[in-house]
Amino acid sequence: MIAKIAVVLISMVVAYLVGQWRRFSVELSLFLAAFLGAGCGAIFSTPPWQEILRHLVEGSFTYLDVILVFSTATIFMAVLRESGGIDYVVQATMNSLGKIRPLALFILMVIVLIPGALTGAGSVSLLVVGAPVAAALHHLGLSRPRIAAILFILAGLSAAAPPVNIWAMILCAGTAIPYVGFELPLGLPVIFLGTLTIFSLGWRPEKIAEAKENWEKMDIPKGMSWWRIALPFMVLFGLILAYRLWPFNLPVLGLPLQFFLGSITAWLTSPKKLNFFLISRETMVRILPLVSTMVVIGMLQQVMTATGVRGLISYAVISIPLVLLFISLAVIIPISEGVLTYGAAAILGIPLIWYLDSLGYHATVAISGLSLLWPLGDGLPPTALIGRLSVMVSNYEGSYWSFLRKTWFPWIIITLAGILMVIFSAKLSFLVRWSTG
Repeated sequence: MIAKIAVVLISMVVAYLVGQWRRFSVELSLFLAAFLGAGCGAIFSTPPWQEILRHLVEGSFTYLDVILVFSTATIFMAVLRESGGIDYVVQATMNSLGKIRPLALFILMVIVLIPGALTGAGSVSLLVVGAPVAAALHHLGLSRPRIAAILFILAGLSAAAPPVNIWAMILCAGTAIPYVGFELPLGLPVIFLGTLTIFSLGWRPEKIAEAKENWEKMDIPKGMSWWRIALPFMVLFGLILAYRLWPFNLPVLGLPLQFFLGSITAWLTSPKKLNFFLISRETMVRILPLVSTMVVIGMLQQVMTATGVRGLISYAVISIPLVLLFISLAVIIPISEGVLTYGAAAILGIPLIWYLDSLGYHATVAISGLSLLWPLGDGLPPTALIGRLSVMVSNYEGSYWSFLRKTWFPWIIITLAGILMVIFSAKLSFLVRWSTG
């Protein structure tokens, strides 16, 4: 039986490698792996031929809830951006705090963290606020490679921050763990590591010869004010907190509907006329690759379960000595993200959490620790999505690896923090209790 499952696993790996060799997208390469794995498994009647299509279709809906949350949250941030609210916040920050360097750096960090925290994608942070924040950092005297390094690390941390963490959602869906109690286990490390990153890389100004950008030239619509920016967030977080405060008196709206209502509020309070449907359509076009990734990951996970590959990987994970497993996390997790993107959470993360949970480690805190490691892989080939976007929005034109080397210090600290959270997850379980009240 193990030999048969190994054949299926090898066929899936070969299919993925062939797809990458033919320069297919990661999504299409993963679909080829799922399809060929199902076909190869059908030879051994796991699954039977007549159920291949059913498993693929059923698997495509595995992460429908995650897709809805990500899509509506991204639309929410897109409406805020189109209304001019993002540029207004950056301009106001630099006008009022530009001469107080520590405060300016901290506020710019928070600005980068918010879009990714609300959408679960660091790429959204870069697309929404990357360019204006890069201009502000350049005015503070930072060079292009250092700006790109800051944006890369912060965008990755924003994707790991609560309330929306796609890696954690995938792991919770695959291990039957409720997606609750992540606020403090994720929020506190992200704030600490983000602050450490922007201060370690941005504290000392660099002498640069090129002209500095003037953030005052940003196109701010007439009539934009703080209340127009704050009200949509008040509606969003008010709806989220209301159900927690009065759980038996209010209906469960769910994050997708809450983000949608926040988007409508941002649209109604915009000082300029916006086409809500056009913004929504263009946003969905931009995030289509990520939505496709989530659909294909569901297919792959379903096929791996039906063919026994998932069980084989789980067995391989629990066969590794625990000390060696913890050490290898620093390499395996980022590389798996660079190759499989979110698919790494389903393929490696789920059996890993099962194993750790069986040994007495706290699953929620362990998932939080792993969630700090996966964003680092978004700077590694072949995908390197956040890394490439960081270079683009910062207008850095040098060597990609020279920019990545600038991240070595926060990279090491984040890696240590993530691994230590996994190792001491049982002792940090009080963070989950405080989050859930």
